[in-house]
Amino acid sequence: MAEPLPSHVRVVIIGGGIVGCSVAYHLTKLGWRDVVLLERRELSCGTTWHAAGLVGQLRSSHNLTRLARYGAVLYERLEAETGQATGFRRCGSISVARTAERLVELKRGASMARCFGVEIEPISPSDAGKLWPLIRTDDLAGAVWIPGDGRTNPIDTTLALARGARTGGARIFENITVTGIQRARGAATGVRTDHGDIAADVVVNCAGMWGREIGRMAGVNVPLHASEHFYIVTEPMAGVTRELPVLRDTDGYIYIREEVGGLLMGGFEPEAKPWGMDGIPADFKFSLLPEDWEHFNVLMEQACVRIPALESAPVRRHV
Repeated sequence: MAEPLPSHVRVVIIGGGIVGCSVAYHLTKLGWRDVVLLERRELSCGTTWHAAGLVGQLRSSHNLTRLARYGAVLYERLEAETGQATGFRRCGSISVARTAERLVELKRGASMARCFGVEIEPISPSDAGKLWPLIRTDDLAGAVWIPGDGRTNPIDTTLALARGARTGGARIFENITVTGIQRARGAATGVRTDHGDIAADVVVNCAGMWGREIGRMAGVNVPLHASEHFYIVTEPMAGVTRELPVLRDTDGYIYIREEVGGLLMGGFEPEAKPWGMDGIPADFKFSLLPEDWEHFNVLMEQACVRIPALESAPVRRHV
């Protein structure tokens, strides 16, 4: 660490993933000065680095839709603004519905999204098949098409936000471990670290899967816990092109997108599998968990229903 830690700042941000770097970036855009971000190891090394990088605008509430819409607009301009490549690409997305009830939900969300300027269109199963030729459509009730959705590289986007924050005057320190939160009269007044203490007017917890631990230091119960969560990347497949939209099948818990000529497939398991019950290892960075195909199989089965060609596709990576 070439630069010593300051003794007092306006705000300390704990965590250098995409959320922490985004907070630093936006605070400097709002005119805040004396902004410091502390990262325990390296930027993006916790959960950010292996995220699937989906950029979607259809959400379940007004505020989340506005936020997602803003994110898509931001990521599209961020590379030109900062000079740091982000990997963002507008490829669009399709959300499919297996039931009439799900289709009503998608259409309701589409109506709300239009209020915030999101271009979105309900489409038929056959239209979805034209946009995504590999998918099975005979069991679908309908779908929605969002041409402004896309994908981005999580590491590069984090670094772009960090560069923008630094340009705005923020200071970012890596390899700094927060060991405690200073408090007075029920409020956080600073942080203790393995390199010294920093007094702060505001402390922001952006520690990701360490967020619960950081919250406990401040006497706050953060209802969050790490869990095992996987996706796979296949070898290149016939019919997979770079222009394929992101595919979401909520009834099947899955999402799918193109990745170097193959498919990246992951999802949100109906039953989570907690991880790190005894604490997350101190040296955990850019790390992957052991494969667990039994846990992942529920997603794999659903993905093969939606894209039958996945049944015979060789898996290149399990992340």
